[in-house]
Amino acid sequence: MPRWKALPDELDPRVTEFVGQLRLLVDRSGLDVAAVADRTGYPRASWERYLDGGLLAPKGAVVALAEVTGASPVDLATMWELAERAWSRSEMRYDSAVEAMRMSRARAAPEPQDARPEGAVAGDSARRRRRWMFLAGAVGVLVVVAAVVWFGRGGGGAASGGVPKASAASVSARSDLPPGVKCVGASCAGKDPELMGCGGRLATTATSVTVGGALVEVRYSATCGVAWARVARAGVGDRVEVSSPGAAGTRTAVAGADVYTYTPMVVVKDAGSVKACLVPSSGRRECTS
Repeated sequence: MPRWKALPDELDPRVTEFVGQLRLLVDRSGLDVAAVADRTGYPRASWERYLDGGLLAPKGAVVALAEVTGASPVDLATMWELAERAWSRSEMRYDSAVEAMRMSRARAAPEPQDARPEGAVAGDSARRRRRWMFLAGAVGVLVVVAAVVWFGRGGGGAASGGVPKASAASVSARSDLPPGVKCVGASCAGKDPELMGCGGRLATTATSVTVGGALVEVRYSATCGVAWARVARAGVGDRVEVSSPGAAGTRTAVAGADVYTYTPMVVVKDAGSVKACLVPSSGRRECTS
C-alpha cells in the first residue's frame, strides 16, 4: 500500500511540487509522521494535513523539517515562498467564487407572496429611518464644524494645542482588519512585520535585486500600509536597509544565520516609493530600483 495518498487535483502545480518535496525529505529521513512531529515541535495532525495537501505548512515548520532531515533551509524556504503565493491566490479565487454563488442563489430565490405586503411596510419604515438618519447626520456635521472652528480659534486651551490627534491605539484597533493583524499605518512603524501580522499572505514582493548570491526584496502590505526589506542568502554581518520618502528614517537589520533577514516596517503610501539596499560587510552597496 502506498505511503502517501494522491494529492488533490485542484492544487496549484507549485504547491504540488512543494508538498512532493516535503514527502521526499520525510521518505529519505526514514522517519514516520509521528517522529517528524516530535522532532519539529509541530503536531502530528498538522503534519498529516501538510503532507496530504490539505493545509500549507508554515515557514517555521518547513525550516524545522530542513534541520531535522539535513536539507538546505534556503532552498526549501524558496520553494515555500512560491507555494505560499500560489496558495494565497487560490484562496482568493475560492472566496470570490463562493461569494458569487451565494449572491446568484439569493437573486434566484422566489419571493413569497406574503412577503410583498411586509416588504412595502418595511420600505416605508426604512424611508422614515433614512430621513431621521439624514437629519441626525446634518446635526452631527454642524457640531463637528463648530468644534473645528472653536479649536482653530484657540478654544481648546493652551495645553491642548488645538485639535487632538487620533492615537495609534485607536487606529490599530480597527474592526475591519483581517484576523491576526495588530497594527496599521503609523502604529506599525519600526515593528516586526511577522509579529504584527502584516506578512505571509498579506504581503507581496514589490521589487527585488540579486547581489552576488543574495536576494534583496521589498515586501509590501497594502492591508497594513507598510513595507520592509527582506534578504535571503546574505553573508553574516551584511546589512539590509529599507527607506521611503517621508518615512521616519531608514530601517536596518544585520544578516545572521537565519533563512531570511528582514527589517522593521516603514509606513508608505504605495510600494513604488520604497527602496531596499544590501550593504555587504565587504563590497559595494546595491539597491532595488
